[in-house]
Amino acid sequence: MAQIPNPVLHFIGGRFVESRSGGRFISLNPATNEPLVEVADGQAEDVDRAVQAAAEAFRRTSWPGRPAERAKALRRVAELLVERGDDFARAETADTGLPVSQARGQARRAAENFRFFADLCEHQAGRSYLVEGAFINYTVRKPVGVAGLITPWNTPLMLETWKVAPCLAAGNTCVLKPAEWSPVSAALLAEVVREAGVPDGVFNVVHGFGETAGAPLVAHPDVRLISFTGETTTGMEIMRNGAATLKRYSMELGGKSPVLVFADADLDRALDAAVFGVFSLNGERCTAGSRLFVEDAVYDGFVERLAERVRRIRVGDPQDPTTEVGPLIHPDHWRRVMGYIELAPEEGATVAVGGRRPEAFPDGNYLEPTLIVDVENGMRIAQEEIFGPVLTVLRFSGEDEAVRLANDVKYGLAAYVWTNDVRRAHRVAQSLEVGLVWVNSQNVRDLRTPFGGAKWSGIGREGGEDSFEFYTETTTIHVALGDHAIPRFGAAEAPGEGRG
Repeated sequence: MAQIPNPVLHFIGGRFVESRSGGRFISLNPATNEPLVEVADGQAEDVDRAVQAAAEAFRRTSWPGRPAERAKALRRVAELLVERGDDFARAETADTGLPVSQARGQARRAAENFRFFADLCEHQAGRSYLVEGAFINYTVRKPVGVAGLITPWNTPLMLETWKVAPCLAAGNTCVLKPAEWSPVSAALLAEVVREAGVPDGVFNVVHGFGETAGAPLVAHPDVRLISFTGETTTGMEIMRNGAATLKRYSMELGGKSPVLVFADADLDRALDAAVFGVFSLNGERCTAGSRLFVEDAVYDGFVERLAERVRRIRVGDPQDPTTEVGPLIHPDHWRRVMGYIELAPEEGATVAVGGRRPEAFPDGNYLEPTLIVDVENGMRIAQEEIFGPVLTVLRFSGEDEAVRLANDVKYGLAAYVWTNDVRRAHRVAQSLEVGLVWVNSQNVRDLRTPFGGAKWSGIGREGGEDSFEFYTETTTIHVALGDHAIPRFGAAEAPGEGRG
C-alpha cells in the first residue's frame, strides 16, 4: 500500500496547514467503508487564506510573466508523477475504489497533462492583422489571475491535473477544491508541486464540502475563473453563486452518452468498446456509453453476446491487478445506483444480468455489473445519469431513428458510432447533439482537441488551445503606421463667431 498522508491537510502558500477551526472529517475506504484518513474541513476563512496566497503569488512572483520558467517547473511535475506513478495509483485506488490497473493509466494521463501544457505554453503566439499602410493590429494573451478549480471524485488525479496543468501553464495561480469523497490525490499532488519548485502560493488546495468550502471559493471576489467538473445541478448552483462577481466559467457536467451500433459494424470491436466504455472506472465515467442502441437486424445476437461478457467481468479487490470492476466510491452513491436498478422493473425494463451485491463482498460498496434490456427511451433509467456499472440497451430501425433517439435526452457530452459505411458515419456524427463523437473507437483522448459538452452537459471547451482561450485574457493592440484621418470635433469656429 502506498504511503497516504493522515491527516490530509490544506496546502496554502507552500505549507500544509490545518483548518483555522481545527475541524476535520473522515474519508472512507470504499472497499470496506472503514475510515481511511482524516481530512481538514475547510471553511470560508480557509478559502480566503488560500485565495489571498494565490493573489499574492500572482502579484509578487515571476510566475505570470515567464513561460520558460513555468514550462521547466511543470515538466518537473510530470517527471515526479512518473517516478511516483505506482504510489499515486495505489493511493487513488484506496481512496476511490478504482481498480489499480486502471488507476495506473490515470497516473500516466496525469503526467502527460503536465508535459503537454508545458510544451504548449512555450509556443503561445498571438495573431496579427495588417491593414496595408495604415495599421498593424495584434493580440496578446495574458494570465487572468486566481482560478478556482473544483474537481469530482471519479478520477480525481487525472481530472485535477487536467485543470491545474493548463491553468498554471497559462500563468495563473489557483485554489483547488477536490471532492470531499476523494481527498488523497490532491494532497500527494501538492507534495509533487512543491518538490518541483513551483513558487509558494501558485498552487493551493482547500479540502471540504461544497456548501462550506466550494461555495465560498466560487463567491470570492478575487477569484476570476471557475473550472468545474461534476453534476449538472451543482454546476447550475455554482453559476448562480458566482454571478455577483461576473466570473468566467468552464463547466464539464453530466452525461448520458449513446453508443450506436449499426448492423454493418465490426460487431466484435463494437462489443469490446461497449463493455469497456461503461464498465471501466467502475462505471463512474462522465463519457460512459451508458445508452447502447443496437440495430434491429443484429440486436438479438449482439445482446446475447453482451450478456455473456457482462456476466464474466471480474469484480474484486481494487488493489488486485486482475480486478476489472471494484467498489463504488461511497455508500450514498451505492444506494443511489441501486435505486435506479430497482426502478428498472417498475418502469417495465428487465435486469438481464447483475444488479445485486456480489456474495463474495458483503462489505464495502460492491455492485455486480448490470445489464438492463427491454428499455424504452422515455424511461428514467434511459434519461438520467446513473454513474455506475449499469448499461441500458435499446433497439432502433434505421439511421433516422438512431439519431432521433440518441438526441432525445437533455445531456450532450459524448457519443459513439459503429458502422463501416463511411458516409453514414459522417452523417450521423454531424447530426448528434453532443460535444464529442468517437467513430469506430472507444474513448481515446487527443489532448490537442477541444473537450466539452452540449445542452446540460456543459459550457465551454478545454483541451489544447481551447484551454488557453479559457485560462487567458486576450488583449488586442492597434498600432498606427501613419497619420490616418481623425475627425476634429470642436476645431471649427463656433456659430456666430467671426473675424473682425
